[in-house]
Amino acid sequence: VTLVGGQAHSYLKLCRLLVGFYIQFCRTQGRWGLNTYLYGPKDDLKHRMLWREMYLEEEAVHLKALIQAAHACGLQFIYALSPGQDIIFSNSYDVVLLKRKLRQVAGLGCKAFAILFDDIDHTLCQVDKDVFSSFAHAQVSVANEIFQYLEEPCTFLFCPTEYCNSLCYPCLAKSAYLKTIGEELLPGIGVIWTGTKVISKELTEESIKEVQEVLQRRPLIWDNLHANDYDSKIVFLGPFKGRPIGLGPHLQGLLLNPNCEFEANFIPIHTLGSWFRSIHRMRKHSASASKEESGAYCPEEALSRALQDWTEEIGKSVLPGAPDVISNETATVWKPCEIGEDREQETQVLTQLDSASQELEASHETPGLTDLRLLVGLFYLPYEHGDKAQHLLKEFQWLKANSSCISIAVKKGDPQKVDEWRSRALHFKQECDNLLHLHSRIIKSTNRAFLYDLYPYVWDVRNTTLLAKAFVLWLGDLFIPFPLICDVLLLSHSTVGPLLHLSPEYSFILEDDRGLCGYALGVMDVKSFIKNCEATWFPAMREKYPQASYTEVSAHFDRNRLATYPDSLLYHFPSLVHVEVLPDVLDSSVARCLATCLLLALKVNGSQGVFCEMLPTDQLHLEFFTKLGFLEIFRSDAVHHEDIVLGRLL
Repeated sequence: VTLVGGQAHSYLKLCRLLVGFYIQFCRTQGRWGLNTYLYGPKDDLKHRMLWREMYLEEEAVHLKALIQAAHACGLQFIYALSPGQDIIFSNSYDVVLLKRKLRQVAGLGCKAFAILFDDIDHTLCQVDKDVFSSFAHAQVSVANEIFQYLEEPCTFLFCPTEYCNSLCYPCLAKSAYLKTIGEELLPGIGVIWTGTKVISKELTEESIKEVQEVLQRRPLIWDNLHANDYDSKIVFLGPFKGRPIGLGPHLQGLLLNPNCEFEANFIPIHTLGSWFRSIHRMRKHSASASKEESGAYCPEEALSRALQDWTEEIGKSVLPGAPDVISNETATVWKPCEIGEDREQETQVLTQLDSASQELEASHETPGLTDLRLLVGLFYLPYEHGDKAQHLLKEFQWLKANSSCISIAVKKGDPQKVDEWRSRALHFKQECDNLLHLHSRIIKSTNRAFLYDLYPYVWDVRNTTLLAKAFVLWLGDLFIPFPLICDVLLLSHSTVGPLLHLSPEYSFILEDDRGLCGYALGVMDVKSFIKNCEATWFPAMREKYPQASYTEVSAHFDRNRLATYPDSLLYHFPSLVHVEVLPDVLDSSVARCLATCLLLALKVNGSQGVFCEMLPTDQLHLEFFTKLGFLEIFRSDAVHHEDIVLGRLL
């Protein structure tokens, strides 16, 4: 398979971006005392999918720049290749192509290599079955041959298909596959291991010793603790932890598989450097580690030091994109753009970003140490939240579980319990406001590289926070009171209160930065809804507002408006809907989305038709509902005043 025309051009462009991205990683690693960088991105098609293809001359230039940059930073550069998806182990031509590819990379200055057989089918094709007795024998045969062909480099790694305890069949100690790997793989080849799972919460000395015994060599850990390539909605900013420094003597090394976003890896790589230096101090102090020395690395202390440095880093004005890279050996300048037709476009983008940054200087508000600690706590590690996130979750769960004490359905609640609930709800609201302020400060940061990498996650936190805050306030009736909703949204319908209380599963609320700006509310069965209003809602309102007379309460909630609807209407249209959006919400698609969600919710739960009411002069709502497929059923004084009724079958 070859790349031609525009496809090759796009791939070359991707190569330039990748190389610039990974050079930043190399610089960062060397800065914090790490010593190895393994190159194996699946975005590089010629690493995995097109592993047989040689790098074109232009591509090789960029890969060579990356290798030189790693060496200039004092890093060992390991080039990894993943041929396992479609290699025919018994085909000598495939093996020749594998040798040719690695020989090309060696010619670019690379001296360390890895062959990866992870995440592939365990079965051999029929041709290979005729030659090899097992899958493991086939892999070992190729790995040994390549290792010897490259003249047995000091670093040559092999990733098995069973690369963690959970993937071993039937278990680690009884795996015939790993037994073959341990016995047949040449002793100079290192074996990659991820731990008890693909993403291991902890690595213990006992578990590593067991692996060492099976593989007959010390494993090299490929640590996925901070990897987020399996879920685009998560990122892990927490410190490197769960790996005692006593592991050092039992490992050939440890490679951290980081977040996909470069700026998200400051804390993980910084704290990994602290962990690595702790191992060196332990070895220098004594040949064997005592329990006290095993605790020399403290994740919390390492995190604090990393946060201090990160605060300074984020204070810098940095635009997104790969920086210029100067090779010490060739004195050539590498830039993210070298093709003429791309240079003008990329220059325009950078100019626009630079202008945006200058405009932001006036409102510059760099996130501080407290902000970053809060941010890290929200996006901590795969198996745990940070302290602040844990506290917020605990408070939210408590408020939800104990909300019955302040429910309007409870006639006489425990005053002490009610006061505690409202106090904690108020405190929860204040903490939510702090999270919203964090979002505001981050978007004002002049470090645009930091902002662009982390903004999608900060935005998700903002939206989740708004939802949690609104839910808690609604539970305690602290949410915008019904009279205020009427004033703000200029409602003519007075059944919103009971709809929210008695039919919450069909209540969709719209908010923007200013707060509530619309809603779509529905009732599945209008007859049952009217009975529930008479039985629970109106009595509760009279009790909740004892200072108001019965007439005032009835008038405010327009009790007569819930008079019995004609059976002829409810037979075909048993469900009721209300949709309101503030006039200054200019995007009409928002209101349509709200209404569509409500209609779908009613339909999937069994409703066969819905209706709504409005004044004949309300042209805005008439046009809106008509576009949704509603038709006028009738207009009659027998319903409510001068309203007309629109209906739609579902």
